[in-house]
Amino acid sequence: MAQIIRHSKPLAVNPLKVGQPVGATLAFLGLRQAIPMLHGSQGCTAFAKVFLVRHFREPIPLQTTALDQVATVMNSDENIVEGLRAICDKHRPEIIGLPTTGLTETQGSDVRRLVREFRSRYPQYAEVAVIPVNAPDSHGSLESGYARAVEAIIDTLAPQRRQPSQHSGQRHKQVNVLASSMLTPGDIEAIRAWIEEFGLRPVILPDLGDSLDGHLIEQESSALTLGGTPRAELATLGDACATLVIGPSLNRAADLLLARCGVPDFRFDHLLGLAACDRFTQTLSDISGRPVPDRIDRQRAQLQDAMVDTHFMTGFTKVALALEADALLALSQFFAGVGCQIVAAVAPVMADSLAAAPVAEPGVLIGDLEDFERAAGNAGAQLLVASSHAAQVAERLAIPLLRAGFPQYDRLGGHARVWVGYQGARQTLFDFANLILENHHEIAPYRSIYRQDDPAPHEQSHAQPDDCLACH
Repeated sequence: MAQIIRHSKPLAVNPLKVGQPVGATLAFLGLRQAIPMLHGSQGCTAFAKVFLVRHFREPIPLQTTALDQVATVMNSDENIVEGLRAICDKHRPEIIGLPTTGLTETQGSDVRRLVREFRSRYPQYAEVAVIPVNAPDSHGSLESGYARAVEAIIDTLAPQRRQPSQHSGQRHKQVNVLASSMLTPGDIEAIRAWIEEFGLRPVILPDLGDSLDGHLIEQESSALTLGGTPRAELATLGDACATLVIGPSLNRAADLLLARCGVPDFRFDHLLGLAACDRFTQTLSDISGRPVPDRIDRQRAQLQDAMVDTHFMTGFTKVALALEADALLALSQFFAGVGCQIVAAVAPVMADSLAAAPVAEPGVLIGDLEDFERAAGNAGAQLLVASSHAAQVAERLAIPLLRAGFPQYDRLGGHARVWVGYQGARQTLFDFANLILENHHEIAPYRSIYRQDDPAPHEQSHAQPDDCLACH
């Protein structure tokens, strides 16, 4: 078990953490015909929107209650009620996500009471689901804000069964999938195809693979999400035969869904690496009652071959990671499994799952990118794994950077990259090995000062006879 070292600095010098409102917004973007409305100032929403647009390179539907200085000090109740009315009247969404921010949490705004007030004042919008979630910037990170939003979605829209066991399994081919924030839209698409190989029908929550995968549409713009998990599908979560939970950060949401619906669940820390993929594949085989398809067997063999091809580059390579807890656990276990040494690991906030990361002494540090730079440099890291915010760290240390996590804004396709599954792990190995090869430096040959034979040809070209030197 890795030791977890808590942050001791009074401030973040080079921040690694992304705030909870961004994570909660990301979760709501995975619902169909939805729109998040951040309860805070315009700056809070603009900050989140910039992060999301730069990462996904897509228009992001996002609204704000737009608190000014008077509403911040006196009262912000009317901003929420009238903001919800304006969105319902103008855009007619199916779902409105309502995350708070650090400003309104400090103010003490009771968003749940204000949603009830909106319901009583405007009953004509009863068909629009409003999902409040507390997501202050001062606590947690993107991962915990995302997990809180998923929990709030289940609490608001999942059916409450008096006798859950009598309803589960009515749709014997449906499986629920709770998808962690570490999964990209490309990962979601790969997981959907993986499940469908066994004749099962996945209902993914949130389904970023359908909403933020990057596809052109006929209309110029839309104020609502164009894809994602339909609200009607959320009402069927209790009829599924099983729930697959991917990522430790969603364990609380999984507990809530299990208590409400009684659907048996299977929990996976991640789906990266041979052992993790084997367990997920066997679980799907057991649920469906079908043998493993030949296509998946072939992909497994391809990953094994890639592990053989790259083991000279991965063996004993010193790796440093700076990621959210779920992604840090997944990638650290994967790289350790192919022979790497995890010499430094930094996470933005505390999480119980970090204890399982195979990190060398002193352990996982809760800190920022300044701590990451210092730890990676002192440990002699040969490869960094972090978001685009670590690009300058990699430049200063002259160490290659494998971009992972959120945000990725200086490379195209980061949001669509596939990490999970046999094929995702195979591509990760190739990318890892190529970075090592590209940054490999040959050792210069040693030439003794007592050497008696003639110098090498390139040395002769620069040498001058003594008489020529005398002439000058």
